[in-house]
Amino acid sequence: MSNLEMLTLLELAEGSPKDRAALRGGAITAATGGIVRWFGVIGQRSLLVLLFLAVWEAVPRLGLVDVTFLPPFSEVIAAGWQLAQSGELYDDVAASLLRALSGFLIAVALMVPLGLVTGWYARLGDFLNQIIEIARNTAPLALLPVFILLLGIGELSKVTMVVYSCAWPLLLNTIAAVRQVDPLLVKSARTMGATPSQLFRKVILPASLPTIFVGIRLASASAMLVLVASEMIGAKSGLGYLIINSQYSFLIPQMYFGILGITVIGLVFNAFLEALERRLMRWKSPAAA
Repeated sequence: MSNLEMLTLLELAEGSPKDRAALRGGAITAATGGIVRWFGVIGQRSLLVLLFLAVWEAVPRLGLVDVTFLPPFSEVIAAGWQLAQSGELYDDVAASLLRALSGFLIAVALMVPLGLVTGWYARLGDFLNQIIEIARNTAPLALLPVFILLLGIGELSKVTMVVYSCAWPLLLNTIAAVRQVDPLLVKSARTMGATPSQLFRKVILPASLPTIFVGIRLASASAMLVLVASEMIGAKSGLGYLIINSQYSFLIPQMYFGILGITVIGLVFNAFLEALERRLMRWKSPAAA
């Protein structure tokens, strides 16, 4: 076969230059369309947030409120940028994240297994019911002075506060998750000869996961709430300390940026937990649109 014939065969296999250009153009158009649709979805979901930020920027500049007490959003971001350049922001964020994550993970490691056992064994649940009700109805912030007196003003008291505040959403939702498992599923598994360990791994735990994750997400919100409050009272670092110190120093833009920082951390943490929930429960059918 001559070189000319081989070249002709290659051109036929790859298509004409016009065909190749059309394919490339179609791929680029599809990718561009996907990006535009993605930005459109993000824009729709963020419309109210963007509107709120626009109102926040406009209201002080129009003189509708005193700019001293409510600075424009752009000034708040500028104050945050100054904190980032000085390194103070990173230290405060790192301190808060370390305390919150430590307390949260300790609470998950302790309370989820306890909730599974308590929910499965009814007698144990009845025995612990009163103490659980008393403890969960005692506000964590009311116990903050007690924790400080017993554990000192250092890191241990703050982490313990986070553990205490996260414990009850985790424990109660885990107990409810186990008790709400369909009895027919349990009976069917036992009829098919499932051992207790197989029953727990294959039936109880998968059926309980959705409700357990509700408790985990509630606990994550409680962790940041209680941590910030405790940092406002007895700390020299952290976002709570940044907020209260900025208020006392009348650095109002920094105070608002600290509040925004807590909100952003909470949203990121919640998004991570939602992604983890979807990954662990891929078997769960998506809700109808």
